[in-house]
Amino acid sequence: MSLRSNRVGEQMKKELGDIIGRKIKDPRIGFVTVTDVEVTGDLQQATVYITVLGDEEQRENTLRGLAKAKGFIRSEIGQRIRLRKTPELLFEFDESIETGNRIESLIRDLKERE
Repeated sequence: MSLRSNRVGEQMKKELGDIIGRKIKDPRIGFVTVTDVEVTGDLQQATVYITVLGDEEQRENTLRGLAKAKGFIRSEIGQRIRLRKTPELLFEFDESIETGNRIESLIRDLKERE
């Protein structure tokens, strides 16, 4: 990943947090945190990693709501960040936090057994 795509990703992460948190009024979208944005080297596609507070159903509803609002979110990003072409957005769950918590609990269990 190039320095430019990293910078664009960081800028998008900041803006997406604001857009999703304040601009979108879809009741399906719960409490969302944008954890990372990976932009391809050609700036054509951006994978937005999110975490959602709640159970599996709330997570799925949030993903559906974000998919529905994708056009609006993309146009908002286009207005806020000066790029020739706004990247296509893909939303995915950030599993790294969940994985970290799982590892932590396994280590805790091992220590308790000792």
